[in-house]
Amino acid sequence: MQYICLPQDISARRLPFYLAMEEYLAREKRTECDAFFMWQVEPTVIFGRNQLIENEVNLDYCHRHSIGMYRRKSGGGCVYADRGNVMFSYITGEQGVNFTYGRYVSLIVGMLQRLGVPATASGRNDVLVEGRKVSGNAFYRLPGRSIVHGTMLYDTNMQHMLAAITPGVEKLQSKGVQSVRQRIALLKDYLDMDLESFKRFARNFLCGDEKLLLTASDVKRIEELEQEYLSREFIMGRNPRFTIVSRRRIDGVGTLEARMELKNGILKSVNLVGDYFLVGDLDGGLLALLHDVPLTREALDHVLPERLDDIIPGLQREDFISLLTESGPQREINC
Repeated sequence: MQYICLPQDISARRLPFYLAMEEYLAREKRTECDAFFMWQVEPTVIFGRNQLIENEVNLDYCHRHSIGMYRRKSGGGCVYADRGNVMFSYITGEQGVNFTYGRYVSLIVGMLQRLGVPATASGRNDVLVEGRKVSGNAFYRLPGRSIVHGTMLYDTNMQHMLAAITPGVEKLQSKGVQSVRQRIALLKDYLDMDLESFKRFARNFLCGDEKLLLTASDVKRIEELEQEYLSREFIMGRNPRFTIVSRRRIDGVGTLEARMELKNGILKSVNLVGDYFLVGDLDGGLLALLHDVPLTREALDHVLPERLDDIIPGLQREDFISLLTESGPQREINC
């Protein structure tokens, strides 16, 4: 695996630069080897491609404390990052999501165990230490390449982390705890080394002496790709009008919130938000099938394909139909 290095005269950048760097490496700088790099940012909240910023982020707190807010192209949930922790990026040849996650998480767990940290893999994307999360990761696919990126919590400003993001109560309850702090482990409590020493160890363990130095031309192309991530349209996301909201948490999938526009009981549009992962065509595939379909079990059963987990990993057909059709406390009218 190659470690990707920026030119030495490149100063620290905002988070979208590093997201664009991943995309550039996956699209335009392909090598036979897997690629890996680490990065750090000033206080920033990063939310998934399918999330609504107002559902996930304490906007007032972030504005008051100059915490950046950016969207990424992978699914998954909202996270906080600052200079007290480090972000990992891994780019590999296109493989299935489970295979890619498994290989990457195994590498990270092995690295931490080599340091004497009792790390284990858990769930769809977490690395735990004594039952608490020290690393959460997200995945997305580009033609011929897959990207995994995520946090590695060495230390962090806990006040900002707790106040800047607003995870739903049902998500916390599904983990068996009542607060974000109870879920988090910090590597500083398990290691007798500072963050810079940890970064050197991680690079040597994962990549050895293999490296690829990017050029000024590469940086310019990354900066061009970065502009999409910086645009207000991308950050705020697609939020069409709706008349009904139905929300639930599905084990092994995540939190899904269906925002549906209805006219005389007929679906006119559906937007699906949440912290789920996406590996197939959602808008042009699954959601397009629902246009002009009556909101009934019978009608949905007729138009939906037999398998949905090749679009949203873990999603079962019956769970999706229930999300759209069942009334209950998760459903509300937008007046």
